[in-house]
Amino acid sequence: MGKRKKQAKILRIFRKVHRTTGALLFIFFFFISVSGLILGWKKNSNGYILPETQQGTTAELKKWLPVDSLHTIALNTINNEVPNTSFKVDRIDMRKEKGSVKFLFVDSFYEVQLDGANGNVLSIGKRRSDFFENIHDGSIVDDYLGTNGYIKLVYTNVMGISLLIFTITGFWLWYGPKRMRKAGKA
Repeated sequence: MGKRKKQAKILRIFRKVHRTTGALLFIFFFFISVSGLILGWKKNSNGYILPETQQGTTAELKKWLPVDSLHTIALNTINNEVPNTSFKVDRIDMRKEKGSVKFLFVDSFYEVQLDGANGNVLSIGKRRSDFFENIHDGSIVDDYLGTNGYIKLVYTNVMGISLLIFTITGFWLWYGPKRMRKAGKA
């Protein structure tokens, strides 16, 4: 088989792999790209996608209330403002420089921001960004099926490898014909 025919055969294989991968994973690439775009805008959405971090009264930790007191205030606040919400705290985000503490809840995508020093409620907000992150990394399917991270790991690997294959085959679909034309002129 001649060099040109061999290059053409490789190009056809790459085109088929590129097309098949794209057809099989189109919907996943669509969700990843849309959620990625939304996540890119989360800090520039005027608090719609991710609530803005509020300013507390002091950054001096010595003047802050104990975490268990802040935790109680956050639980009471979420219970009063958003009934029928899970009260399990996912994480506590302490922003010393802002003087505020965020309590993020597991199932509801809500957060309560408190002033670290006096416990005043600074804001109660829906963290839509957490929902989009779960779509983006496959956690939403993993949580729905209850597989403890297994589906997310498989999803992440399949999508990462597919993106790598897309990049390689896409490059070759662009570069291969140029190379063949150049070889044909020589």
